[in-house]
Amino acid sequence: MSKKIDKKIVGYKVVSDEPAAEVPAVEQESNIIQMHEKVSRPESLAGSTYKIKTPLSDHALYLTINDIVLNEGTDHELRRPFEVFINSKNMDHFQWIVALTRVVSAVFRKGGDCTFLVEELKAVFDPQGGYFKPGGKFMPSLVAEIGWAIEDHLQKIGMLKKTEIPEHQQKIMDEKRAEFEGTAAAKEEPSDFPANAEVCKKCSVKAVILLDGCMTCLNCGDSKCG
Repeated sequence: MSKKIDKKIVGYKVVSDEPAAEVPAVEQESNIIQMHEKVSRPESLAGSTYKIKTPLSDHALYLTINDIVLNEGTDHELRRPFEVFINSKNMDHFQWIVALTRVVSAVFRKGGDCTFLVEELKAVFDPQGGYFKPGGKFMPSLVAEIGWAIEDHLQKIGMLKKTEIPEHQQKIMDEKRAEFEGTAAAKEEPSDFPANAEVCKKCSVKAVILLDGCMTCLNCGDSKCG
């Protein structure tokens, strides 16, 4: 029985009654795409943006990490960081921020274990001194806070595990904290300076505030504006 084909033939295959041969497990494993520098960038990437606000600047930094999804839709699906960008209105740190983002992005695209970047960045100390975040968390430098943001992102995509405190240890810490807060509240004395004042580098008194656009000490009068 003949059949007329009205359209252009663009491909063909041989129909067989024999069952299709199973792909060997070794070949399946070889088809798994791992992260490496030759992986091409897709047209669009999903990512997350983290706001970094420090007392060192009036303008916040916005850290964006874009991820690439490898082996999408398979049992070997992986989400890996691909590139990082930092944006801010403050141009004082523009030069080293561009350098940092390019190096970190290159390490991400290189593949392998990139989690070592977190500890390396968190270990950077500012010779001018660090600062405290809301809640009392100390940051030794702006670079270290960028490292903390990257660590938080790697934990969200499953590349790092969040450190959990054992239940019995957490209970002891809660008891000690409650005891300390009760003692501190009893000993707390009224201050002559605003509660949000910073420590003065000259007289070591917590009395530095932003006055007329300049950090000024209310105790000794020291000012960055002279």
